[in-house]
Formats: sequence, C-alpha cells, structure tokens
Amino acid sequence: MENTKKQKLFEIAALQQGYFTAKQAVHAGFSYRLHTHYKQSGQWLVIDRGVFRLAQFPNSPDEDYVRWSLWSRDRNGELQAVISHESALSIHNLSDVMPSKIHFTVPPGFRKKAPKGCIIHKGRVAADEQEQREGFFVTKPLRTILDSAEANLSIDYLEQAIQEACDKGMVQVIDIVSAEMSEKAREIIMLILKKMKNQAVKQ
Repeated sequence: MENTKKQKLFEIAALQQGYFTAKQAVHAGFSYRLHTHYKQSGQWLVIDRGVFRLAQFPNSPDEDYVRWSLWSRDRNGELQAVISHESALSIHNLSDVMPSKIHFTVPPGFRKKAPKGCIIHKGRVAADEQEQREGFFVTKPLRTILDSAEANLSIDYLEQAIQEACDKGMVQVIDIVSAEMSEKAREIIMLILKKMKNQAVKQ
C-alpha cells in the first residue's frame, strides 16, 4: 500500500521536475498527518509553504520555474504564474539575454508579493499565448517578444530575439505586425523590422 502511494506521488512529482504540493501528496494517499514523518526523515525537502521536493529526484536547470509556479497557485491549486519576458526568451533560446531574476506574469488580482529573485508582471495571458512545459507554463514566442518590447528590453536583445524567432520559424513578420500591442511597443518593433528589412535588401 505504501509503495503504491509512493509510486503515485513519484508520478505526480516526475511531471513537475521533482516538486509537488501538500494537496497533491494528499491526493496520492499521504494524509496531512504523515507529512511530518516524511519531512523529518529527509525524504521530502521543504521548499516553501505547502511545496515539497522529492530528495532523491535529480536537479534540473528549469526547476526554479516549477517552484515559483507552484508557489503562485490559488486556493484550488491552479497555477497562476506564466513564465514570461526575459525568462521566456531564455527558455525559447531567443537572444543572448541572461536574466538575473525570474520573470512571470500573473492575473491582475494576484496579491502575493514578489519573492526575492523574482519579478512579477500583472496581466492576462490567453490560453493560446502560452504553452505547457514540465511543471510550468511559459508565454509563446510571439507574446514573449511583445511583452519584452513593452518592458523596455534592450533594443539589441529585442532585435536578436525577433531575428532568431523568425529564422527558427517560431513566428512570422506578419504575425508580429498584426498583433495587438501598445503604441510604445509597436514603435520599437516596427523600427526593428524596418532595420531587418533594410539589412536583408543589402544582402
């Protein structure tokens, strides 16, 4: 019976790079009363309030995205954070940007304060503007580029991101031009697209 519970919890955690919530542990068959035992025995590492990690699970370069996504969950256990902006550029391998903090977007009504090492952006991310990874969601390349332009990302990084996204077939210029965005973002992006067009003509 215990092995069955452990297997079920492992299957849940494996989809989240070793992380899981107290509620997910209960769903796997571990009553709240048992949690103390597994924490004290070192089998479960306490990461945050109600967030754990299986001690034997190997580390992953993306695990912090999972941690903060689980941290952002609402009372129903639904993830509120979508990894975005510079962090999303890094995930998609667009540009050489190396964010020092994790950026994510949460709904306007989100009330938790940004943890150290994180930057919270408020906004709505539609279902077709995000994609699911192992244990977290990330904005798709087009939304990521628009967010980055709105957030005053360096012109050089933004140009590189747009060029690489187009070269890799992640987005097309027509997608960018026809997307809804602020006037500020449009002015920056159109300037970059014009520069890219002139460079293509010269070649």
